[in-house]
Amino acid sequence: MEEKNEKSLDPIAEIILQTLERKVSVAPAEIARSLGEARRKAAEKPDAWRRFMNPVKQQMLFLAREGKIEIVRKGEVVDPEDFRGVVRMRLKVAD
Repeated sequence: MEEKNEKSLDPIAEIILQTLERKVSVAPAEIARSLGEARRKAAEKPDAWRRFMNPVKQQMLFLAREGKIEIVRKGEVVDPEDFRGVVRMRLKVAD
């Protein structure tokens, strides 16, 4: 059943998980920038990546609620329902 769930992930959630397999942690803006660069049209402004920030944050919250990743602020894991400020994502650390 989990295999079926993996295949139904949003493409942005998949990109987050794939990136975290290669990196220890990543900021939401890094994911948004890479998406923006990959999908940028010639006529768009260089900061067009910003349109991906909300979808990236939404998928970050979804993955954290599912227990697949952790949201970290200043080295401490934060509650996905109650945090502020600059955060990073990392794969869930085993207890």
